[in-house]
Amino acid sequence: MNMPERYFDLSDDLHVAGRWHLSAPDVDENGREIDPWQFKDGVAVELEAMPVLSMVRPGRALDFSMTGLTVPLVHGRVVSLFERLGIAQDVQFIPVRVEGFAEPYFLLNALRVIRCIDDARCEEVLYWRPEDNRPDKSGQYRNVRGLKVDPTKVGAVSVFRPWGWTVVLIVTEQVKLAMESEGITGARFREA
Repeated sequence: MNMPERYFDLSDDLHVAGRWHLSAPDVDENGREIDPWQFKDGVAVELEAMPVLSMVRPGRALDFSMTGLTVPLVHGRVVSLFERLGIAQDVQFIPVRVEGFAEPYFLLNALRVIRCIDDARCEEVLYWRPEDNRPDKSGQYRNVRGLKVDPTKVGAVSVFRPWGWTVVLIVTEQVKLAMESEGITGARFREA
């Protein structure tokens, strides 16, 4: 009997000493505003110019980090790794300019949003209710703590965001192990 795939919440390791913290991708190299929320929709993004990220707190550059609003930023090493793993089709890598750095960095835009949260196994799930006076959000997730993925609902996708809680980026165990083996800095994994 095949074991179900294991999934991990890929987040920013905030405990790396002296690490950098970067702004949200909200402006391009021509000074035009960019909507940073569009990177959570699970669709390819077309931009007129390269996004520019500024330092919120200067420090050690990482291979993986979350910019403001939890948009993943990756070094070119991560792009190469995903290509070798054959999973580059699950994501869009958008070149960015990080102020003060010449090395290649990219926004990682997950191209899939999957309805896969296993409410019963999560530590806590809260929904927006009518009495919250947000009719636009009624019935949607308000908070998810201890997120758990139902593997039967995912399919053959290696990188995605869970529907209703797109502040999270989920990867398969294969991706986790490859990033760890490659020595990718800044990544933290928690089983989902």
